[in-house]
Amino acid sequence: MTRNPMVLKTAALAGALVLTGCTAGGTGESASKGDKVTLTFLTFETPNLDAKYWDAAIARASAKVPGVTIRKLVSPSADRTGYAKQLDSTGQFPDIVIGLNPAGFAEAGKLAPWSDRELANYVDPHANPYGGKVYQLPYATQATLVYYNKSDFAKAGIDAPPRTYRELLADSAKLKAKGINPFVVGGGGKDTWADMFPLICAVATDVYKESPDWLSQRSADKVKFTDPAFVNASQKVADVAHKGYIDPAGLSRSYADTEQAFRDGKGAMYPMGSWFSASADAKKPSFDTGVFAWPTDDGSLALPSVTGGGMTVSSKAPDVGLAKKWAQAFMEDQKNLDAAVKADGLIIAIKGYRPPSNMGPVYNATVAAYQEALSAGGVVNSFSQETGDGSLPPGLADKAAAGVQKLLSGRMTASEFGAYMDAQWDKATR
Repeated sequence: MTRNPMVLKTAALAGALVLTGCTAGGTGESASKGDKVTLTFLTFETPNLDAKYWDAAIARASAKVPGVTIRKLVSPSADRTGYAKQLDSTGQFPDIVIGLNPAGFAEAGKLAPWSDRELANYVDPHANPYGGKVYQLPYATQATLVYYNKSDFAKAGIDAPPRTYRELLADSAKLKAKGINPFVVGGGGKDTWADMFPLICAVATDVYKESPDWLSQRSADKVKFTDPAFVNASQKVADVAHKGYIDPAGLSRSYADTEQAFRDGKGAMYPMGSWFSASADAKKPSFDTGVFAWPTDDGSLALPSVTGGGMTVSSKAPDVGLAKKWAQAFMEDQKNLDAAVKADGLIIAIKGYRPPSNMGPVYNATVAAYQEALSAGGVVNSFSQETGDGSLPPGLADKAAAGVQKLLSGRMTASEFGAYMDAQWDKATR
């Protein structure tokens, strides 16, 4: 569950750190002892990726790297990046982190870069570079798609997913006419990030399809959020809400409650990350679930995705070489990869990898949608989820999510949202 490194505010540091000695002979010490070196590994736990999952994965990697003892640190929320910042502020920056957003840490020299030789097994070895150097193993891809209730579509007389934005609006009108809420969108409480998915899709189709390096241009002050392309994308999101195709009461739901609302049939379409495919297959709703890419105006493909999510290693680890060797062993272990695919619906970006043959229909359909976009040259960046050069300044993704809440509720127009984003950009880059 990379969920992009973007999300979720963290709890206070005091009392929140969970330490677990992992691997045989674990001592809980934070420095090398004898011929052993102890390394701290920061991860997170969710219902899908629980302690049992992580402990088994850690044990498999440690068996391949003699001389290393791993001390597991568990973030109090899925936001490893925010928690790593808190640890860093107290001189406890972890030796290894999975799914860390390297922004700020890389520029400050806190992370060890990966060499081309170390990245030879990866499909996209130069994903998310900072100053030309890669600091996070790019081991998996996640995309944002629209999951839909096939039964609801059939009730509304819709026999195929929409291929154009005009068809998306027409299908939404048909659903509403049958008393079916077209879209399930949440983002309440600490989960404001969950309201971003319609905007992520609209920016992909209306901005990034034509200008893949748009955020780099924004950094160079060549474009603005108030420019027509971004405002038009924002207007599409506002239109879907203002036409009554998104239940405004649902915007207060947490991420978990939003997923459950879709499962409970409280809406026909669910814009969400590809990790939902694992959940849909593991605990099938009462209806069949389909998937499609948020459509463009002309029917071509523009699928937002992000590749990364792997291990970063501290440049101050007790033994950087061993830390990197262990991180690679973890990331490239077949059983670890299979477990991650089954638990989190990842599209593994390591050469030669094949997912388990018993993966479910929603995961397989998700991968097929991604592969179709890839073959058509229609894979683009995922707004607010980028890392590396040409990404949002730290903290701006959270500000964007707060603005989207107002955009969806009608408290902010698309033009006002663009001006808001420019103002927040200026504050973040001063």
